[in-house]
Amino acid sequence: MKRLLIKVCGMRDVENIRQVEQLAPDWMGFICWGGSSRFVGDTPGYMPDACSRAGVFVNPSLEEIRHCVIRMGLDTIQLHGEETPDFCNEVRHLLSPKSGKSLQLIKAFSIASDGVFPATAPYEDCCDYFLFDTRCATVGGSGKTFDWDFLRQYRGKRPFLLSGGIGEEHAGALKSFSHPMWAGVDLNSRFEDSPAVKNVKKLKKFIHQLREL
Repeated sequence: MKRLLIKVCGMRDVENIRQVEQLAPDWMGFICWGGSSRFVGDTPGYMPDACSRAGVFVNPSLEEIRHCVIRMGLDTIQLHGEETPDFCNEVRHLLSPKSGKSLQLIKAFSIASDGVFPATAPYEDCCDYFLFDTRCATVGGSGKTFDWDFLRQYRGKRPFLLSGGIGEEHAGALKSFSHPMWAGVDLNSRFEDSPAVKNVKKLKKFIHQLREL
């Protein structure tokens, strides 16, 4: 099986950032939306160099993204609102000061297993990855999983990250999960001791298990 990509999201504490970086995630996520308890108002005193820096936004302006990209040295943008394909294309034209290359783009979609699968097709040509999260009443996430079998309906050409309440107890289920476009996982609240502070011991064990898939 191909190596799973791992994104650890909701980082803010300097020492915690250093510790999680040692676990070799592919992305470290910084929430740039003020409605989150993990909001990064000021750039942390240390930012990771060994992995991609992802900024998470909800219905931002292009100028807001540009400001955070420059201030935090972001090279990946995750859009978690109702952003249009045209807006995604505009984001893709921004450059990362860290790499000098176009920004990588992740578009999040909320999944309700008893609902209609989201319309991802219009975003196929303007995103690098999709992220499928659990639909809930709040934008910031529920910490709950959805029925992953619902993703059998996804037949798009963009790889996706699996998100929404993934915790230590899901290692076995992830070993059983299969989809040709599944690229990796997004980890956040279920590995926290408090908002924006990850339990490094739990993360280390879980990431090791995933790397063995």
